[in-house]
Amino acid sequence: MDLFRKKSMDYMLNQANGKKGLQKALGAFDLTMLGVGAVIGTGIFVLTGIVAAQSAGPAIILSFIFSGIACALTALCYAEFASMIPASGSAYTYSYTTFGELFAWILGWDLILEYGLACAVVASGWSAYFQELVRGFGIELPTAISAAYNPSKGTYIDVMAMLIVFVLSAVLLTGVKESSRINNVMVIIKISVILLFLVVGIFYVKPSNWSPFMPFGFSGVMQGAATAFLAYIGFDAVSSAAEEVRNPQRDMPIGIISSLMICIVLYVAVSSVLTGMIPYAKLNVGDPVAFALRFVHQNWVAGFVSLGAILGITTVLFVMMYGQTRLFFAISRDGLLPKRISELTEKTKTPTRSIILTWLMATIFSAVVPLNQLAELTNIGTLFAFIVVSISVVVLRKRRPDIKRNFRTPLVPYIPILAVVSCGYLMINLSKVTWIGFLIWFAIGLVIYFGYGYRHSALGQWKAKEPSAEPAEN
Repeated sequence: MDLFRKKSMDYMLNQANGKKGLQKALGAFDLTMLGVGAVIGTGIFVLTGIVAAQSAGPAIILSFIFSGIACALTALCYAEFASMIPASGSAYTYSYTTFGELFAWILGWDLILEYGLACAVVASGWSAYFQELVRGFGIELPTAISAAYNPSKGTYIDVMAMLIVFVLSAVLLTGVKESSRINNVMVIIKISVILLFLVVGIFYVKPSNWSPFMPFGFSGVMQGAATAFLAYIGFDAVSSAAEEVRNPQRDMPIGIISSLMICIVLYVAVSSVLTGMIPYAKLNVGDPVAFALRFVHQNWVAGFVSLGAILGITTVLFVMMYGQTRLFFAISRDGLLPKRISELTEKTKTPTRSIILTWLMATIFSAVVPLNQLAELTNIGTLFAFIVVSISVVVLRKRRPDIKRNFRTPLVPYIPILAVVSCGYLMINLSKVTWIGFLIWFAIGLVIYFGYGYRHSALGQWKAKEPSAEPAEN
């Protein structure tokens, strides 16, 4: 068994360093922008108001800090793996090297659900926000094509969600270098809009609006933290880019940790100013940041914020789709899905079929499937991945202390244990329906693995050879 686990690690490193791997074109700045692009979106422009009004009040500041700490603990574990194993696949790849192929498939199948639903949810949110924005100019889509299938409301297909998914898929097809440049520009504009809100809004802060600070008690703060956790989902997608980074051992930890720290600071700053500008009870609206600016008669700034929200949601969707394409690529390259999915174009080294598969999945989900009741599955999938990665750090420290680690998670095993406890606490508080859906998805995944993946596994074929044999390049 120890030999098999060593082969799993050696096989994965071989895949990352193979001649037919992805194009290495990203640096620490690009990774940081990917992380910020994934996290700063609907959370800061929508979730801040909902959490403040319904759960935490002005203590939403603490809610974002607590949920941010849970993610930060996990980010340290991700950073160690990313510096040690510069391969695509994120948590799927890390669990492959630690626990073997079956467990990796289970986690990979879980991540397919997470990214697939996240893409659909964000695309639907983008569509709703965009339609609200153009409605101000007197443009309104016919009801039938304005939202996902719901005959009782007269809606059948969400055309705008389909459009944004198509556009971002086309951007991904241009190659990672060009895609990251477009993402960087959108993220910089988005951050500039947030800073504009902070600079203008701080002059309208009334300390009396922060009293009572904790109107729903500490339980409200923790309930807010469980909800606010959704705002941080996406930073793990940065680790999907490991194979396309010029110096992953150095740049991956920088990108993962710095992007999360920037996001925590921005969330806390916006929450502080927002609840200081307007009584928290009035923030239960779909556009709390723009609403607060209109409340203090700064309509021109509210217009810029609406633009920033559109760009913010766009970058979140872009990074979610990017992560999904690299996950399909990694699983296919390992033979657990058809190999043709992982084929690269000669010029840009882009996994075209992975991108097309992601486009189809996101298009179908966002266009015709109402996702309100399925959205929590995104949360449970992410939490499960975080727990596995945190445990993997401790396990691999004991099994493979010989592997070079350019970044080491501090205070092992205490940091990983705290990450597991904090994520586990949030996970057990999810609904029974969510857990049932989660287990059903797992069952489907096991059928696919034993029906196809087990028989076509690249690692299984390698393991069948002599112990000294090297795995064939794909």
